[in-house]
Amino acid sequence: MSTDEVTAVILAAGEGRRLEPLTNRRPKPMVPVANRPLLEYVVEAVAAAGIDRVVLVVGYKQERIRNHFGDGDDWDVTIEYVEQATQLGTGHAVLQAEPVVDGPFVVLNGDRIVDAAAVSTVCDRLRDGDAPLVTVTAVETPRDYGVVQLDGDRVTEVNEKPEGPVDTNRINAGVYGFTPEIFDAIRATNATGELAITTTLNDLAERDSVTGVGYDGRWLDVSNLWDVLSVNAALVHDSDHARDAPATGQRVGDAVTVADDVVLAGNVRIGPNATLSGASAIGSNVTVAANAVVENSVVLPDAVIGPGAVVRDAVIAGNARIGPNATVVGGEATVVVGDSVHRGVTLGGVVGDNTSIGGGATLTNGAVVGDDVQADAGVVLDGRVESGAVVRRG
Repeated sequence: MSTDEVTAVILAAGEGRRLEPLTNRRPKPMVPVANRPLLEYVVEAVAAAGIDRVVLVVGYKQERIRNHFGDGDDWDVTIEYVEQATQLGTGHAVLQAEPVVDGPFVVLNGDRIVDAAAVSTVCDRLRDGDAPLVTVTAVETPRDYGVVQLDGDRVTEVNEKPEGPVDTNRINAGVYGFTPEIFDAIRATNATGELAITTTLNDLAERDSVTGVGYDGRWLDVSNLWDVLSVNAALVHDSDHARDAPATGQRVGDAVTVADDVVLAGNVRIGPNATLSGASAIGSNVTVAANAVVENSVVLPDAVIGPGAVVRDAVIAGNARIGPNATVVGGEATVVVGDSVHRGVTLGGVVGDNTSIGGGATLTNGAVVGDDVQADAGVVLDGRVESGAVVRRG
C-alpha cells in the first residue's frame, strides 16, 4: 500500500464558538493566520505527505470552505465533500465519511496545524498493518487537551481535559490512522449526545488495540481567541509558510516601518510614518493610515486602521474600522470563555466584522467586541460587547 491509496479525511464542520465573534461569519477552519485559513495549512500538509485524495467533512458555514478549496486543483489534490449537517462530535463526523472511504485513511482536524511528517508516519504505520493509530505529542499544558496514557506504544486511555492531577505531558495530537472497521466501532460506542472519536478509541483501548505514534514536530492549535495570535506568530516566523502570500498592489507611504516579522497581503495601503511590527499579518485591501501603530496583531481583509490608532495584541476582523487615535492597549488579560476564566493570556482585544470603533476610543485588555457594533468616539470598551450593540458616551 502506498500513500496514494490512503485517503485523508479532514474534519472541518465545527462552529468554533470559543472563537466568537470571528466564527459568526466563517467556520473555525477558515479563520486566517498569516493571511491564510487554518484549513489551508492542513490540506498542504496532507498533499506534502503524498496523499492526493482528500475528503472534507463540512457543516457550519460550509460554503466558505467549498468556495475557497473547490475541487482541490490549486493544492494538487482531489477534494470531495461530505456533510455533517448537525455537529454531533468528532466520532459522528468521521462516520459521515463512510460512504466515500473504502480503504485505510488518516483523519485530521481542520483547525490544527501539523507537519507533513505526522501524516507520513501514520501512513507508514498503516502500510505495516497497524490500526487504529493515534499520534501523541508533548505540550506544556496537557490538561487543556486529551491526555494520553501509554503502556509502551499501546494507548490505555485518552482523558479529555482531565480535572484531576495529570502525571504526563503527552496528549492526543489529533492525527489518526484507521481502516473502515472503525465505522462499526463508532456505531457500537454507547454514547448519548455528542459522540467523540476518543470515546470509541477508549473502548478499543480496553481491548489493547490502539497504538500510539510519537510525534515531536510542529503542533499548532487554535482553541481560543488568543491562540490566533500565538499561532499567527509561529507561522509568520516560519518563512516557508508566511512569505508566499500575494503581495501585489501595495502602496506604502514615506517613513513607514515594516518589521521583518510582518506579512502583508495584496493591495495593502500603509500611510506615512506608520509602524508595523511584532509578528503581525495584514490582510488584503487593508488600510493602515498615517502614524498608526500595529503590533503583534492579525488584521483581516478590508479593515481600516485610522490615523494615529494604536493596535497591539489584537485581532481586527473583516471590514472593521478603528477610528483615528483609538487604542487597543495590548498586554496580558483575564478572559472569561463560557464557564472558564483564563488569566495571564496575551490578548489586547478582538474587534468583530463590520464593527466601527470611534476616534479616541479605548479597548481595555481582553475586550471582545462583536460584529456590527457601533462605538462612539472616546468610549472605553471593556469585557464583552454583544454583536449589533451601539455604545454611546456617557
